[in-house]
Amino acid sequence: MNARMLGLLFLPWLLPATFAADPGTQYKLAAGDVLRITVFGERDLSFEKIRLNDAGMFSYPFLGDIAAKGFTPNQVEKIIVDGLKQGYLVDPKVSVNLIVYRSFYINGEVQKPGSYPFEPGLTLEKAIALGGGLTERASIKRVTIVRGDGSPPLTDKVTRSTAIAPGDTISIAQGFF
Repeated sequence: MNARMLGLLFLPWLLPATFAADPGTQYKLAAGDVLRITVFGERDLSFEKIRLNDAGMFSYPFLGDIAAKGFTPNQVEKIIVDGLKQGYLVDPKVSVNLIVYRSFYINGEVQKPGSYPFEPGLTLEKAIALGGGLTERASIKRVTIVRGDGSPPLTDKVTRSTAIAPGDTISIAQGFF
């Protein structure tokens, strides 16, 4: 196997998890996200699925509860590496990957309000489609998006192409006829 092929094999492990709507921004973890943690050569320390609890934490062998909320997957990886170096493993090789984003929510004047799994590239238009489409009384001009990351809600300048992020809550109000 040549060096180029070897590099391609390991490329997915080197890429940071980013939020697709804004590739320059690192994705910050929060409650409901699901991680895959791999410690190479240590099956007992590797997990296919770990869901962050309501506080954005998860329990990990030897290290106890790890607060992952607000951190990137790469930062959580470093926390685990540093923790395992403290008397457990000499040179741990750890990979943390985001495998399932937390849900987003849509309510108000849609056919099927509720929570739906987030997918990268999600827009308001796609979110409405997942919610079964608009009701007869819906007003696309009266949409509020409460951001799951705590940033200010969007009310003005919301269009069908507005990016939706994991944890967002979309409210579609009735139009006045």
